[in-house]
Amino acid sequence: MIRIPFNRPFATGDELGYIRAAIAAPKFSGDGSFTVQCHTLLEQSLGAQKALLTTSCTHALEMAALLLDVGPGDEVIVPSFAFPSAANAFVLRGAKPVFVDVRADTLNIDENQIDRRITKRTKAIFLVHYAGVSCEMDTILSIAHRHGIAVVEDNAHGLYGKYRGRYLGTFGELATLSFHETKNFSCGEGGALLINDAQFNERAEILREKGTDRSRFFRGEIDKYTWVDVGSSYLPSDLLAAFLRAQLEHRDQIQSRRQQIWETYARELGAWAEANRVRLPIVPLECEQTYHMFYVIMPSVESRQALISHLAGYGILSVFHYLPLHLSPMGLRFGGRQGDCPVTEDLSDRLLRFPFFTGMSSSEQGQVIDAVRAFRC
Repeated sequence: MIRIPFNRPFATGDELGYIRAAIAAPKFSGDGSFTVQCHTLLEQSLGAQKALLTTSCTHALEMAALLLDVGPGDEVIVPSFAFPSAANAFVLRGAKPVFVDVRADTLNIDENQIDRRITKRTKAIFLVHYAGVSCEMDTILSIAHRHGIAVVEDNAHGLYGKYRGRYLGTFGELATLSFHETKNFSCGEGGALLINDAQFNERAEILREKGTDRSRFFRGEIDKYTWVDVGSSYLPSDLLAAFLRAQLEHRDQIQSRRQQIWETYARELGAWAEANRVRLPIVPLECEQTYHMFYVIMPSVESRQALISHLAGYGILSVFHYLPLHLSPMGLRFGGRQGDCPVTEDLSDRLLRFPFFTGMSSSEQGQVIDAVRAFRC
């Protein structure tokens, strides 16, 4: 029986009041007043040029692919250690994902391997700020500018993280956010597209509104709306935005608590990790992380599985993470081969994530720590 889950959704206490207000409003479908408030909050707190809520981070990625006019014959650089949506968004447009290995320290895309994978068909560099720790953005942006290709940041883990003092999600032409229940800030399911290049603003609204200029109509800029482009229904209900507003307003409280949990794990498991040849997370000095997760790198896949079983015996759920995309059934269809991304292949076998959620009590975390300390590799 699981007594301590891997994740437990967190509510600040203001969510129900905002949802009641949304229900009482004349409109609680997409782009209601709470959606607009979330857009403004994200733009002002991040310094982002434009934010648009979506039904998921996956849909925000699909919008990014559409905005960049990715199509058949194009290639997109993608880290192999990522969620399938990273590749799917571009594959849906007919493009080929070109998988790149990750760094051994941060598990972010290895910036030193990007240049040699770029061809005349490369349309974009897609990157993931894994665990809310930034990629090496100076080098990546330099490569992108030199080749004249776009950068898309998957910032699902990294909202309010920073690189050299600047917020993640504001570096690439486009960036995406996730508000899934496992993320620091959640509305159950949801996402957002951050637009850092104003040339995409108008078309992004059209794509998000089923390919129509409906947003302009509601602003009174035109007397009727019609179908003008491709698109889909990417707008979340204003009820979800009402829940999300409460989360974003309490961002400092949420981040402070998550920092306490992360630092307690790091402090209390340091000696155990050293004694058992286990690696704790690495955060470069130029990065301000988001305390999204706490993971360890075990000495072997066998020791990882043994620790999972050991913790389960205490009623504690621990989980691994991404499998290498290039070795997945779909990845193999795009030419992936064993040995293409050796760091990804190695670390994905040995990574293990411990329970980590904002409402985690000190008692619950203490039980996890005691159970981990009782394990020997």
